[in-house]
Amino acid sequence: MERAANLRLFELIGEGREAHEGEEVEITGLTSDSRDVRPGFLFAALDGSRARGADFIPEALKNGAAAILAPPGTGLGDAAPSAACLISDDNPRRRFAEMAAHFFDRQPRTIAAVTGTNGKTSTATFLRELWRGLGEKAASLGSLGVEGDGPTTAVALTTPDPVTLHQTLAALADAGVTHCALEASSHGLDQYRLDGVRVAAAAFLNLTRDHLDYHPDLTSYLDAKARLFSEVMAPGSHAVLNGEAPQYQHIAEICRARGHTMLRFGGDGADIRLVSRRDENFDQRIELELLGKSHELLISLPGAFQVQNMMAAAGLAIATGMSEDEVAAGLPLLAGVRGRLELVSRLDNGAPVYVDYAHTPDALDAALSALRPHTGRRLLLLFGCGGDRDAGKRPEMGDIAARLADVVFVSDDNPRFEDPAAIRRDIIAACPGAIEIAGRGEAIAAAIGELRKNDVLLIAGKGHEQGQIIAERVIPFDDGDVARRIVTARR
Repeated sequence: MERAANLRLFELIGEGREAHEGEEVEITGLTSDSRDVRPGFLFAALDGSRARGADFIPEALKNGAAAILAPPGTGLGDAAPSAACLISDDNPRRRFAEMAAHFFDRQPRTIAAVTGTNGKTSTATFLRELWRGLGEKAASLGSLGVEGDGPTTAVALTTPDPVTLHQTLAALADAGVTHCALEASSHGLDQYRLDGVRVAAAAFLNLTRDHLDYHPDLTSYLDAKARLFSEVMAPGSHAVLNGEAPQYQHIAEICRARGHTMLRFGGDGADIRLVSRRDENFDQRIELELLGKSHELLISLPGAFQVQNMMAAAGLAIATGMSEDEVAAGLPLLAGVRGRLELVSRLDNGAPVYVDYAHTPDALDAALSALRPHTGRRLLLLFGCGGDRDAGKRPEMGDIAARLADVVFVSDDNPRFEDPAAIRRDIIAACPGAIEIAGRGEAIAAAIGELRKNDVLLIAGKGHEQGQIIAERVIPFDDGDVARRIVTARR
């Protein structure tokens, strides 16, 4: 991708780096995809899970690459143009991210990052809205795309590649956005995509089973999350940590070693502490202690887990300059987040239909537990599990469904290249009373058809997603839209 003004190669390499022949050449763009190379580009030959980056160097040079970034020992080949420059680095992924940050150069003044298995999107959205409530020009960047002020997009950007990330941050800065909340995924952190982002504050929410198809084990998963605090953030930044998470002490030790200022939310003696909570219809009334000062607030969202996300957002808001009184005034104004325990429709008999992104055991447990106090009769659940992902989650989620829901429908999620029937069998083995309906649209219709007065339906797993991935196809599909159409047709 390009920028308005080119950089000479020696400027991109940076001070204190090794010298290279041809360092006066102008670099017109950066990419790690050889198909996107245009004359004057730097091509990063990064190894993937299925291919070696070096294999694509000939194509990149043919398309006009002026420079190649690659691991040591990589050659350009005999057919390489004499003017092409090779930059070797032991960690080319990190170097590429740093180059992208230098190439695009501009970022919003205040950037806060959120990491955790569950709650990243809600926390980032809540923080964005707290900032905007004070009149700041703010945006959020994550699985819902870029939302808020400045140029927005609905394309999911959950820790995108470094070039897209830094080009997006530069575009937001150019639009006058001063505050940005972004989601930091374990994949993105493990692959150094956030290196070069000037993170002022970061939050650690939780860590539960997920992504074990990518990470070898939970320890590796935690190590990836911890990089946000140990390497990405500059020493002396602000850390907002969940004091009730089992991993709290581990992350806190890293933060102390780096000289970060810490704010703790959750648990006795925390800087941000939930004193009491009670459900009121589909709202909840809470007493929240912010830096020792108590506030009674009415929150128009169901679920204790939403209060946890709000506490994390409150901590980040305080860490980035808001007062506790300003935060307390802003929390009751926060609305729901798309695809996160979102009320998408209500039948004529009053039965509500909710959609949630819950695709991990912990998230499914939290969503069902949030809706149970508001269920007068039966709690119905419809869900599935994704293919080509951690298969160990399936029986765990089936067990949770059997224990916490009264009626369970098991359907397809995003089967990808797996046999959908095999995925459903893995779930139903732990939930033998479930009703199995393969087609997700048919399953939603059947579940809605079962709703009686005082029942509640949760459709879980896909949340905001607008497509269903089956093998190589992405079929347009939105749980909320499908549910709304079915309810409308019944009327």
